This record gives sequence, structure tokens and C-alpha cells, in this order.
Amino acid sequence: MTSMLFFLQPELLVGTLGILGVIAIIFSETGLLIGFFLPGDSLLFTAGFLASQGYISLPWLLVGTFLAAVIGDSVGYTFGRKVGPSIFNKDDSLLFNKKYIVDAQSFYQKHGKKTIILARFIPVVRTFAPIVAGVGNMDYKTFLSFNIIGGFVWTWALLLLGYGLGAVIPNPDKYIIPVIAVIIIISIVPVIREFLKRWKSK
Repeated sequence: MTSMLFFLQPELLVGTLGILGVIAIIFSETGLLIGFFLPGDSLLFTAGFLASQGYISLPWLLVGTFLAAVIGDSVGYTFGRKVGPSIFNKDDSLLFNKKYIVDAQSFYQKHGKKTIILARFIPVVRTFAPIVAGVGNMDYKTFLSFNIIGGFVWTWALLLLGYGLGAVIPNPDKYIIPVIAVIIIISIVPVIREFLKRWKSK
């Protein structure tokens, strides 16, 4: 009962998770191969929303998540450079599907260098886009410039959007749980859809 009440109080959850926890999740989603399932969009928006109520520091969120996003993509790029095209031959597993890499490659071929910016707003693709850039030996200075722009726009836009919503809604404390629930549902829809596609194809 106590644990259930804990999860129904977002201020306690975020307070426990803390800024370092939020930063770690943002880094993991963009920098680790298995981080594709993490809800970066909803986490940023929710953190911004709760920051408007004083549960967490907005300035530290803005700086920390931006750095985590940039460093995370750089780690993904480095991994792609080292692993190279052999990643396309990696066997499917519970946490990896070659389709993710292929989809990211197709997106990259369609949008070119802008993929590093655009992919920030697309779940799953944002995890694998920097890896594909590394596999394709994209010039690192060019990659870094797009990485910085994308990381800045993604983290700051969602954090400030959540913060702004929390600041303009009257008595926002009453809406914290519903808002977070809607955000979580929206963020997991693409993941559920992807798993359903894989299940049907099998």
C-alpha cells in the first residue's frame, strides 16, 4: 500500500529519482544500445512540469539533460565507428532488433545530416541514429555540431513546454497525476505499436 501511494505522488518519485536520475535516463536513451525503450520525451516534459511546482530545479535540468543528450549521442556515434557495418549482422534478441538499425539508416539516407537533429523527436530512431552516423563514418565535427543543436532543441523545448504548462494551469497540483498519465500513455504508444508489428510478422 505504501509503495502504491509512493508512485501516485509524482513529487516524491521525482524527488527520489532526482536530477541525476533524470540525467542518467536521458544519457542512457541516447547513448546505450538498450536504451531505446526509455521514455525520454515524457520524462523531460514531466520533469519540466514538476519543476514549475518547485519539486526539482529547472536550471540544473536544462544544463544537465542537455549535456547528457550530447554526450549520449557522442557515445552512440563512437560505438558505431568501432563496431562498423558488422552491427547489421548482429542477431536479434529481446532488447535488439536489426530493424531498428535499418529504420534509422533509412531515415538517415532520406534526411542526411539533419537526421541527428530530427531523430531527437522520434522514439527508437533517436537511439540508433548516432550509431548509424558512426557506422557511416560521418565527419565527427559535423556530427558534433548537429548533435549539439539537436540536443539543445530537444531537451530545452520539452522541459520549457512542461514548465510553461505547469505555470499557466490554475492549481496545477490537482492535474499532476492526470497529466503525467497522459504523457506516459502517449510515449509508450509507439513502442507498443512496434511490438505488435513484430508479433504479427512472426
